[in-house]
Amino acid sequence: MTAPRFTTLGCRLNAYETEAMKALAENAGVRDALVVNTCAVTAEAVRKARQDIRRLRRDNPDAPIIVTGCAAQTEPDTFAAMPEVTRVIGNSEKMKPATWASLTPDLIGQTERVMVDDIMSVRETASHLIDGFGTRARAYVQVQNGCDHRCTFCIIPYGRGNSRSVPAGVVVEQIKRLVDEGYLEVVLTGVDLTSWGADLPAQPRLGDLVRRILRLVPDLARLRISSIDSIEADPALMEAIASESRLMPHLHLSLQAGDDMILKRMKRRHLRDDAIAFCQEARRLRPDMAFGADIIAGFPTETDAMFENSLKLVEDCGLTWLHVFPFSPRQGTPAARMPQLNGALVRARAAQLRAAGDAAVAQHLAAQVEQVHPVLMESTRMGRTPQFAEVVFGTDQPVGQIVQARIAGYDGGQLSA
Repeated sequence: MTAPRFTTLGCRLNAYETEAMKALAENAGVRDALVVNTCAVTAEAVRKARQDIRRLRRDNPDAPIIVTGCAAQTEPDTFAAMPEVTRVIGNSEKMKPATWASLTPDLIGQTERVMVDDIMSVRETASHLIDGFGTRARAYVQVQNGCDHRCTFCIIPYGRGNSRSVPAGVVVEQIKRLVDEGYLEVVLTGVDLTSWGADLPAQPRLGDLVRRILRLVPDLARLRISSIDSIEADPALMEAIASESRLMPHLHLSLQAGDDMILKRMKRRHLRDDAIAFCQEARRLRPDMAFGADIIAGFPTETDAMFENSLKLVEDCGLTWLHVFPFSPRQGTPAARMPQLNGALVRARAAQLRAAGDAAVAQHLAAQVEQVHPVLMESTRMGRTPQFAEVVFGTDQPVGQIVQARIAGYDGGQLSA
């Protein structure tokens, strides 16, 4: 018998939880199973999960297939109806040792086929299960899960539940252990990172957590923040951006659109000018700051003029790394009931945004030539700058270490040193 094999779809948090599930499955003695950790962010993500499940069954006719993750939480009946699927497990259940104990070879035939409870009743995270994951260079640490907001396009709160935070002391101790193991960079992850602390005593903010980590873990070389909601950036976070050199000058922003009417129909909490003002202020505090952003193309009712406002946001905010999503209606969300755009138009607008993103990347890379960057090596020939640009080397470098590199040029979205 062999250890379970995992397929992970979706975000960094899913990848983090897969590592936790591997440990839970191993400790429980689960064998020979195939586990699919699904994503629900788009209809395409759910379609991909179903495709992967069918492929796994063709290649492994006798192995139990266990489906979990956000799509399993939001659409348990969809996966339970698939003859290939042995078990459907919810997002809360997948982090419990008792769940995996019930999936051992001697018990799997006796447990219920669908194990999905009310995610909204969950009040805590399971971050204590593993000390981060990643390459030997970079570890990811979950500090928050769930979301209290209800953007009209988003199904994720129904897959993740309401926002809940990992206490700062637990986070700091985890990062200390990672640094002791040799990690030089830690990335804080969550579903709605800037809501961290709202459910904790005294309601600390994300900036308080960042400053506490940097103060109490002096040997941590680099701290990086994953996606944030810029309108919720607190004063302590802005102060850390300005004063903490170990906080990396790279922020990924959940912007979604650049038109005020679309933002209102999305039920976002910021307007176009708010996004521009945040980027200008962050860059004033940290001139070398680089921004990534999520932008949705073809949201229902989006006119040509509204789309142009999103397209212009790339330049107006000085965005570099774009994640472009063609709008995908998710059943059960208000946006799915709004007047939809033609699919070809949505795809064309997404292509325009991606082209603008490619041009922004090329502009950013060109500006790095002849500069010297501290590059954290992820493999013998590739590392990343503080702004997260890839740097390719012509000779082997020490993996997991930071090397000073003069940028010689760029090609195909990568810098060369």
